[in-house]
Amino acid sequence: MQEIELIATCPMGLEAVVAREVRELGYDRVTVENGRVLFIGDEMAICRANLWLRTAERVLVKMGQFEALTFDELFEGTKALPWPDWIPEDAEFPVEGRSHKSQLSSVPACQGIVKKAIVESMKLRYGTEWFRETGARYVIEVAMLNDIATLTLDTTGVGLHKRGYRKLATEAPLRETMAAAMVLLSRWRAERPLYDPFCGSGTIPIEAAMIGWNLAPGLRRTFAAEAWPVVPERLWSEARDEAFDLVRDDVPLEITGSDIDSEAIDVALAAAKAAGLAKELRLQVLPVAKARPRGDYGVVITNPPYGERLGDHEEAERVLRQLGSITAQLPNWSTFILSPSRQLEHYMGRKADKKRKLFNGRIECNLFQYLGPLPPRPPREPQS
Repeated sequence: MQEIELIATCPMGLEAVVAREVRELGYDRVTVENGRVLFIGDEMAICRANLWLRTAERVLVKMGQFEALTFDELFEGTKALPWPDWIPEDAEFPVEGRSHKSQLSSVPACQGIVKKAIVESMKLRYGTEWFRETGARYVIEVAMLNDIATLTLDTTGVGLHKRGYRKLATEAPLRETMAAAMVLLSRWRAERPLYDPFCGSGTIPIEAAMIGWNLAPGLRRTFAAEAWPVVPERLWSEARDEAFDLVRDDVPLEITGSDIDSEAIDVALAAAKAAGLAKELRLQVLPVAKARPRGDYGVVITNPPYGERLGDHEEAERVLRQLGSITAQLPNWSTFILSPSRQLEHYMGRKADKKRKLFNGRIECNLFQYLGPLPPRPPREPQS
């Protein structure tokens, strides 16, 4: 096993959540930067991070980083990296790019230089002038920031928010990664009730159930690096076996979701079935005004509709007031609301105990946190 520097990318505001997930996987050499978490692992870490990270978007191999003020420096720095150790002769290796606050501001030019440098590096290893690129896909990115070039390989492929259970989509969906982050930030536990009164296509209830049962979110999908010889199939099998062994599907769940949109609930039910959770979730067509969550010391976690998203500000205000009325009747529940509304606390009738800035796509939001009492601890059994 070799020591590999990996990068878990994420939306701004979720870096600490991703870092906590990485540490819980057992990787403690962690560095947090804006929009990404760097950590040291090995080939097995590539498998486990892709299978388990709920709030990250991608897992990248950091191939190298160096200053590049000129195209010559970009070419030579790229060529010096160990590309043939990762990329076989028949690989497809497209180059993506971005540049910010750097002298090398032309992204297409940077992509071209990096591609040429990698080809030259591979020529030396494979002794050929032509690469057909008919094999496994290795997506390379050159990211220029403040004249520093960072070169990465994408091990994930389709973003990690694509769990594999979502076959259909509704209007303005909440990404699975963000839904999982909301549940993790709430510190909800499986023994407590959870309710989402604006569940839409069921993303929050499904992600909560996966967390409650300790289901690895990547178990139902494949990843780009599964086709890479440098990450043997044996490691993927071992990582999946480990994930299956850690499932806790005997834990009872009390998770409910409702929405006024019957088509959205149909989509939610189909997704829950695809995730193997249809019998564990109660999903129903119901307006928020009629919501009556059951149980004590529960948690409301929700992403209400809002004007920027659905184009109807008056309706958004009305449902927020109704949500405030419902939660006011739940004194021992906690409530977590993701919303861009600057008036949400007004509609709720009270200030949030905490607010955390997050981005739902490109929309700046706050996670408004209303913290209720924790459930009483069960009495200790008398010692014999």
